Amino acid sequence: MAPVFLTAGIRKRHAARPIDWYSKPHGWKERTATYLEVARGLFVDAANKALDAAQLTAAEVDVVVTVSSTGIATPSLEARAAQEMGFRDDIQRVPIFGLGCAGGVSGFAIAARLAKAQPGANVLLVVVELCTLAFRLDQLSKAGIVACALFGDGAAACVLRAGEGGLAEVEAAGEHTWPNTLDIMGWDLDGQGFEVIFAQAIPSFAEANMGPAVAGILQRAGLRMDEVDRFICHPGGTKVIVALERALDIPQGGLDHEREVLREYGNMSAPTALFVLDRTLRAGLPSRSVMTAMGPGFSASCVALKRAA
Repeated sequence: MAPVFLTAGIRKRHAARPIDWYSKPHGWKERTATYLEVARGLFVDAANKALDAAQLTAAEVDVVVTVSSTGIATPSLEARAAQEMGFRDDIQRVPIFGLGCAGGVSGFAIAARLAKAQPGANVLLVVVELCTLAFRLDQLSKAGIVACALFGDGAAACVLRAGEGGLAEVEAAGEHTWPNTLDIMGWDLDGQGFEVIFAQAIPSFAEANMGPAVAGILQRAGLRMDEVDRFICHPGGTKVIVALERALDIPQGGLDHEREVLREYGNMSAPTALFVLDRTLRAGLPSRSVMTAMGPGFSASCVALKRAA
């Protein structure tokens, strides 16, 4: 197993529980209880940071979109956090499950569409994933070992609003789902909890298929690949990053923020692309950028951003 960890390109990750917790067996009920506790706390933390950055209070949020695929919560996380956050009692709640690694980009696109449909409304997007809760000592499969080496926990949030101001404008968004690809990525479920479905062929699939898919999404929005100054990609792993550079005609090493996020946090599933977006914003958002991610389905999701004047 050691070479899998040595070649993962990851220096540090964050986990929901101390390392000793993972050396003991845990059933579905205990994993779910841990998810509800930790994910709720991360929701509150990430949401408050996003609202502070946008100079808003929770009472000014009109819609909250919550993305998470690593646990099941009914009532959903935003309902569980509503009182502590201080949301209004007429807030619109949009919980989203099942998008996996694509959830950050797809959730961003959904939040943007909701904001556009209600000009002036403040739409809060919160993405929370606790991937480590799916680590399984009883399932030492190749996919499980690779997942153990790659995935970490994290959360991210941002505010979207139709109107003046802001850091960037959402120009377009779209998705592409490939047929007969349900077995590439996802979950199996048994009494112990989630078991990862994670195909070895993901990097080669990405290299062969992501370019045409992204080009098609942009073309439907009247954009061309050569008009994109930077791709902001979900860094699924070191091999996936290399595959994306080839697929999207990016110079080798060009996805530098992606490698930094992977090295410092691992693959956090859905929030990871938003961590890359944050680094890109801090470094200076180019005139036009495109966020991309792949997820269960098997699908690709894109959001085109134009820097605010």
